[in-house]
Amino acid sequence: MRDRTRRWAWLGVLVTGLILYIVVLRTLVHTQNPNFVPSLILLGATVVPLSFLTFAQARTGRWQVPASTLVIAGFFGGVIGIVVAGTLEYNSLRGLGVLPMVLVAVIEESAKLIVPVVLLFWILSRHGRRLPSDGLVIGVASGMGFAALETMGYAFTALLSSDGNIGAVEETLFIRGLTSPAGHTAWTGLTAGALWALISSPSGKRVVQFLLTFVGAVALHTCWDTFTNLWAYIILGAISIGWLFIELARYRTFSEHTLGGRFGQAVTV
Repeated sequence: MRDRTRRWAWLGVLVTGLILYIVVLRTLVHTQNPNFVPSLILLGATVVPLSFLTFAQARTGRWQVPASTLVIAGFFGGVIGIVVAGTLEYNSLRGLGVLPMVLVAVIEESAKLIVPVVLLFWILSRHGRRLPSDGLVIGVASGMGFAALETMGYAFTALLSSDGNIGAVEETLFIRGLTSPAGHTAWTGLTAGALWALISSPSGKRVVQFLLTFVGAVALHTCWDTFTNLWAYIILGAISIGWLFIELARYRTFSEHTLGGRFGQAVTV
């Protein structure tokens, strides 16, 4: 019963978030009070990414990453990631005069890994446990924070450029919020999971897998920023989400096999 509740918790998060969003939107429209705009942007930018994080967390296997760790990954991963990425992109643009999309992708995918790497060494020092599934869900949290803050920025820009048109804000929140699991959230989950898999079982093969995963995430990110066609977004989103689910299932099997072997040895001894 507890496992079933945990697996469907994401739906509760999504429904609750959507209800709160609608309540805030209706209140904003009814009162015409601009003080509700920040609440609308916050909810619109976080409901879908947070629901997806809850979904992924419930499917990581026997062990769950503590909620406090996910909060740290989401908050600091988002803030530090977006500040570092924004600074590097600005400096690169000033130095090069142009900012290629592939460079943007490399910078952002690297910046989003800063907090997951710090958490990796923190967990190692505290618990000595380093499961790839933990890395994947922490990466999802970091990517979620980054995506939410970026969406808030685009929504605020839409508000200003449209002279306060709430419809433009809603459109931005809807499009970016709906596609966030297939973007930053999935890409950072993939790279962080591959990194933790490398640390959990170091080998030349794992190094190659991590590098290929990072290159794949950069390629998907570059294509996402380059193309403007709806079908391109659908195809890229399907690849990103599908790849993440495949890795999540593989890491879960790896985790259960590893932990099962350890417990078996403990009982035997």
